[in-house]
Amino acid sequence: MPKAKQAGKRKKFDYNANRKKMKKKFIKKCNPTIDDRQIRNAWDDKKSVSRNLQDMGLAFDPNRSLPLQKPSLIGRDRETRAPVSVVTKPYVLNQLEEQANRPEKSVKTLSSDLIEYVQYMVREHKDNFKAMARDEKNYYQDTPKQIKRKINEYQRCHSQHYDAFVRSLAAPQPTAQ
Repeated sequence: MPKAKQAGKRKKFDYNANRKKMKKKFIKKCNPTIDDRQIRNAWDDKKSVSRNLQDMGLAFDPNRSLPLQKPSLIGRDRETRAPVSVVTKPYVLNQLEEQANRPEKSVKTLSSDLIEYVQYMVREHKDNFKAMARDEKNYYQDTPKQIKRKINEYQRCHSQHYDAFVRSLAAPQPTAQ
């Protein structure tokens, strides 16, 4: 039976391969990429993942971090204890809690075309959604409910702009003499 082609060949050194680049690529692939800034700054490459997280006061395995009631056959329940660990980097935990407690900014916005469309409809028809649906500028043939939903979304996302817009509509127009 014949041998495979590569079996008999001796291995040769590849002079064209950039060893430094290959090593960097391997190290980058092996080390975890940490998105959170606080954890990344406190991370120690010489320690394992579980040891790093334990030092920061974070759980590597959530199943082992919380004590659970294990039912036993004898009748009394046994409570498993969570392993007690010493937190050497408590500032990471404090920074994470502080970041989590900050209020999140609402970044939802609407397109300028939709804002112009809603303003036109409100300017022309006020609260008459059926008339808005029959309007010639209703290119997408929105139903009255769809138009109402778009107006409500504009009110929610741009409340200050909407209030100013409604006030400008309610103000009496000065007559030129």
